[in-house]
Amino acid sequence: MQNPSLMKTYIILLLVPLFWGGAFGTTKHVLTELTPLTASAIRFSIAGLIMLLWSVWLKELEWSSIRRNFFSLFALGATGVFFYNYFFATGMQYTSAVTGSLIIVVNPVFTACIASLFMGEAGNIRTLMGIILSLIGVSFVVSKGDFSILTHMSIGAGEQYLFGAVASWVAYTLLIKKTTRTMGAGVVTSVSTIIGAGMLLAVSVFTEGPWYRDISISTQTKLELVYLAVFATVVAFLLFNWGIQRVGATKASAYINLMPINALWIAVLLYGEKISAYHVIGMSLTIAGVFITTQSKTKITVDSPNRYAQQQKKPFQKN
Repeated sequence: MQNPSLMKTYIILLLVPLFWGGAFGTTKHVLTELTPLTASAIRFSIAGLIMLLWSVWLKELEWSSIRRNFFSLFALGATGVFFYNYFFATGMQYTSAVTGSLIIVVNPVFTACIASLFMGEAGNIRTLMGIILSLIGVSFVVSKGDFSILTHMSIGAGEQYLFGAVASWVAYTLLIKKTTRTMGAGVVTSVSTIIGAGMLLAVSVFTEGPWYRDISISTQTKLELVYLAVFATVVAFLLFNWGIQRVGATKASAYINLMPINALWIAVLLYGEKISAYHVIGMSLTIAGVFITTQSKTKITVDSPNRYAQQQKKPFQKN
């Protein structure tokens, strides 16, 4: 029988792909008024400041701990914020949405492999089956039920950039688990986000000039940037990192497969897009795959998230 505490964790983690899925339509409109680097710089600057203030309010900032872990925090900011957004935004300029969606959702596959090989997470056939099933479901949706579309893809410049985004996110996911052994998830996320935002700001100003002097955006875009910063970044990142602590990198990353599904139904609900039979089939397969993955039994090792959970019952509070 599933541990009630873990079941609650799985339910809460559903908010992560919900907020990230809602970011697709929002980002699409924002990019009609701002360039990718500028939009990302503004989004993560706002998010980083909110997270930092939150950590200060909780009195969990310990400068000695930050100094000791600065290299890890810098690596997290570089991989999860700067490089991921740079590779993703650049790659999507050169490839199709179908190709982009399929490449991004292989994150759990690479995360599971790396976590099993180097992080001590136990892998099993049930986890593998769940990942494969959810990937088939997502592929069914993005290909509109015609898998022949997938056979015509070629690895061009856009695909190479997107694989860079995948590598960045896998590195971020695994680094988070290592870093949060000695620091709380909240302070790790806030400091690394500020670092990544600083990188985005510096590069955007260097490549696009001092855009902040004469930037002019609509009220809708301002509200969308607030949504992206608060819900799609602050809340989603904190919950995702907390989930990694509780259930491990492999199972937490499996929820990424629900992101395009959420993007789909939000588009149907808010923008009047039509839903077809292949949407229903794809959603069913993906949700089943995530369910199988999260129900898989994980062997407790030295680095088990269950062991860490016993040591840190309140991950958002000071250790």
